[in-house]
Amino acid sequence: MKLPEHVETLIVGAGFAGMGLAARMLRDNRAADVVLIERGADIGGTWRDNTYPGCACDVPTALYSYSFAPSADWSHTFARQPEIYDYLKKVAADTGIVDRVVLNCELEAAVWDEDAALWRVRTSRGALTAKTLVAATGALSTPKIPDFPGLDQFSGTTFHSATWNHEHDLRGERVAVIGTGASAVQFVPEIADPAAHVTVFQRTPAWVIPRMDRTLPAAQKAVYSRIPATQKVVRGAVYGFRELLGAAMSHATWVLPAFEAATRLHLRRQVKDPELRRKLTPDFTIGCKRMLLSNDWLRTLDRADVSLVDSGLVSVTEGGVVDGHGVEHKVDTIIFATGFTPTEPPVAHLITGKRGETLAAHWNGSPNAYKGTAVSGFPNLFLMYGPNTNLGHSSIVYMLESQAEYVNDALNTMKRERLDALDVNESVQVHYNKGIQHELQHTVWNKGGCSSWYIDPEGRNSVQWPTFTFKFRSLLEHFDRENYSARKIESVQA
Repeated sequence: MKLPEHVETLIVGAGFAGMGLAARMLRDNRAADVVLIERGADIGGTWRDNTYPGCACDVPTALYSYSFAPSADWSHTFARQPEIYDYLKKVAADTGIVDRVVLNCELEAAVWDEDAALWRVRTSRGALTAKTLVAATGALSTPKIPDFPGLDQFSGTTFHSATWNHEHDLRGERVAVIGTGASAVQFVPEIADPAAHVTVFQRTPAWVIPRMDRTLPAAQKAVYSRIPATQKVVRGAVYGFRELLGAAMSHATWVLPAFEAATRLHLRRQVKDPELRRKLTPDFTIGCKRMLLSNDWLRTLDRADVSLVDSGLVSVTEGGVVDGHGVEHKVDTIIFATGFTPTEPPVAHLITGKRGETLAAHWNGSPNAYKGTAVSGFPNLFLMYGPNTNLGHSSIVYMLESQAEYVNDALNTMKRERLDALDVNESVQVHYNKGIQHELQHTVWNKGGCSSWYIDPEGRNSVQWPTFTFKFRSLLEHFDRENYSARKIESVQA
């Protein structure tokens, strides 16, 4: 698709978030004036980019999929990356989104024009104006590689797990893996066999729970296909169980020791070495950091050709890496499994509001928004997967669909009332976020005794949603026009 000169709604990003909103708009109006710009060569977002060995979802696919586009073709309870990527491409084709995406088009700047009441946007493929701008770039879109001293001197190969180098052969190599998060637990078991030796550098151990995965039999798929209601029942059951898990993390933290006991048993069964078990046992409450699902991660770390270094990494040399005890480990390849930048989204540096400051400067390292979706001082801007919408227990797709409903209703309100600009009242946003932070005080994410990426540099939890997801959906079911300042402009000169 060619980049237009003007569009009513411009969505930045064509992953689960951006596609979910576009699909919601098109269900209301097939002629909706909406365009998505995507910096990549295809749609799919994180499921296009993350192709590391073993990449899979850690939420059951019955729930980690659009409610409006169920699929009876999943091969496992937890879908693998290629399946999810194919699913998103099929949804894009079925809904007509594919015809509204401008690929290889990266946002360079978006500046609010207060006089004209529109966004002036510059991209890698040209400029345009938009009445409404939606940032749907996701929280896991920009890989983070710490600036370790000496990294530029390393003579071997380096890459981040999110940008896996498939042309590099790991057979017979000494590999250093930096990080022990959700990506590492999936790819380390996959590379342990071809590599000569894998050394995993851990700063903090994580609670690892069994992955209750299974192959979905053909008979079950046939039932889903012929009786779609059965799939809705399964989705509802998975949702209900996940909400109970969320309740334990946010309201009934007294039950978490029982979860810890089961997880310790899983560790004892998979790791025979008592010293290694000690290194892998967290000293914080389960759920404080993201729980990891795996049936082979712990077992892999117990192999003779895999080492765990629990002092972290402090520097890099020409031929290896140096741990926290000053010991150098000779390696041929360094793989960074160091996560992303959820509290410092790069897109925030590119968006300038009505007061002349960027969203990043406005947030100053501590993001906040009204309902995770709107920010005062940034009219006609909506965020998908914004501050305090992340989950520690369930599917982000559920949250994204809730936001899509809210934003779509806001756009319809603007059209119905002939409004040119909507800006959430600052006092409303402040009051809302005080409530969110108050609720978070009593959750495991705040009081679990860990250091996590949920807490921003200001000491606020600007990432997690504090309670049941159905409460979020209820909050965003309808656009609350009364909490926004609106303006009408009879004649707008673009």
